[in-house]
Amino acid sequence: MDRTSGSTRRTVDIARTIDAPAGDVWELLIDTHRWPEWSPSITDVECQERGIRTGSTGRVRLVGGIGLPFEITYCDGYRWTWEVAGVPATGHRIDPRNGSGSCRAVFELPLLAAGYAPVCRLALSRIARLAERTG
Repeated sequence: MDRTSGSTRRTVDIARTIDAPAGDVWELLIDTHRWPEWSPSITDVECQERGIRTGSTGRVRLVGGIGLPFEITYCDGYRWTWEVAGVPATGHRIDPRNGSGSCRAVFELPLLAAGYAPVCRLALSRIARLAERTG
């Protein structure tokens, strides 16, 4: 992973158009207090910062009670990537749709994690419900 741009070489993108402004959806994605609301696999987050940035660290508690350390490796321009337990994990990106008031939310799965796609689809559905209700 290129830590300066957050790009991954080979990913499978799971995407959904959301009828809410890109900024509203972005705020959901970077707010560690809200991760358990939309992530099917995260039950709790410990992080000194509520809004992540490049270099933010903490722990996520997963379904089943397992706690793992994380580090945000890139966060800029409506895109963030991270490592969980030192392993590159799902990237998150928002593609604004100019003039429409909607956006496209994208999860970038490493090829080896392609089996995680159904979980990402569920997360995107939850994000859409949260953003469209509050937006």
